[in-house]
Amino acid sequence: MTTKTLTRALMGTALTTLIALPAAADIRFWTTEEQPERLERQQQLAADFEEQSGIAVEVIPITESDLGTRATAAFAAGDLPDVIYHTLQYTLPWVEAGILDAEIATEVIETLGPDTFAPGALEFAATEDGYAAVPVDGWTQMILYRQDLFEENGLEPPTTYEAVTTAIEALHNPPEMFGFVAATKVDENFMSQVLEHVFLANGASPVGEEGFTGFDEEATVEVLEFYKTLAEASPPGELYWDQSRTLYFSGEAAMIIWSPFILDELAGLRDSAPPTINDDPTSTELASKTGIVTSFAGPSNPDGAAWADVRYFGITADADFDEAQAFVEFSMSDGYTQTLAIAPEGKFPVRRGTQENPQEFIEAWAELPVGVDRKAPLAELYDAEMIDEIVAGLDTAQRWGIADGQLALASKIINSQVINRVVRQYIDGEIDATAAVQQMNDELAEIE
Repeated sequence: MTTKTLTRALMGTALTTLIALPAAADIRFWTTEEQPERLERQQQLAADFEEQSGIAVEVIPITESDLGTRATAAFAAGDLPDVIYHTLQYTLPWVEAGILDAEIATEVIETLGPDTFAPGALEFAATEDGYAAVPVDGWTQMILYRQDLFEENGLEPPTTYEAVTTAIEALHNPPEMFGFVAATKVDENFMSQVLEHVFLANGASPVGEEGFTGFDEEATVEVLEFYKTLAEASPPGELYWDQSRTLYFSGEAAMIIWSPFILDELAGLRDSAPPTINDDPTSTELASKTGIVTSFAGPSNPDGAAWADVRYFGITADADFDEAQAFVEFSMSDGYTQTLAIAPEGKFPVRRGTQENPQEFIEAWAELPVGVDRKAPLAELYDAEMIDEIVAGLDTAQRWGIADGQLALASKIINSQVINRVVRQYIDGEIDATAAVQQMNDELAEIE
């Protein structure tokens, strides 16, 4: 028991001796999952928790774009909620600002067992003394590839730059089949995400512990040359997520990079985005022919990396600590399958299981129904090996600036779209690779 926990326990005993308090205090929970169906699931989770614990939870939806300003204002007013479901970008800065209580979050993780969590998700929230917040769910970018064509041509899965390049050489046959569909539309965040994934795979980052470092020339030239190979194996034009999905769904692309939110569509469960590889828009044929890679490696980073997005439960400085801790622990244990069921196609289990059953939550998540117009569990649509690959990306999850405490600067660099623009100049033949690295470093150095 920590000093803070012991102090709270003694204070609680003293207060109940002096005055009569309710058996349990109500707590407030802010969530950015505000869509009606998702909100209803969270309210049911809160009701189940109240039935078990006697602690009432008010579930309060907050628009994600407003979360930062709302939290800052509530902190200044001394009126923070007890628990906040929040994005990665706020995790460490909110601890530094005093909005979140890292000691309590660390207690939760220690109680549940750090070894039951995906290492990458914990690493994102690591502080000098523990963890800033409790990882809840996450997802990783994926390379989707035509596993049937790879097997027919004796190709290795696209887990490295070299394997991707080899597959392109074997399968690229436009207009019938494009080897890849690269993101090339400069003003789309999709291009930013795809590029960061490709840069991370080769260990190339513009930031370090001291802030901006600039891209290493050798590793970055390798990235640029690889990305040009992807672009040259793609259709011409301004490409982003829409063309990637459309061409893959029609059977005209061998590989694409996409998020897991494509998994239900790929299996014919969403009428607004059906696979068109055959005449049946509800067919699972394409899903059965698809393989997935979440972590891949470049020549300068043989261990590879996976681009990931992780969400957290933060326990705030204004919280009723014991009640908030109990709610988070319930949401990550007895109620964790319900937590993931809010949107299972985009909520990979960052807590894999329990000490007694290390795969419990992965197995439960795989049985949760996904889809919009039709529903089916992922375990019925994809084999066990692919399910394992989907969640394994969170073990090697990375983002620029996380390990160095420079996520804020890295985010500004990404949002500037300088990298997108210069990469596009390079793949269009306007500048060579060395000049592209220098131009990126010169322009990004001005960002504070």
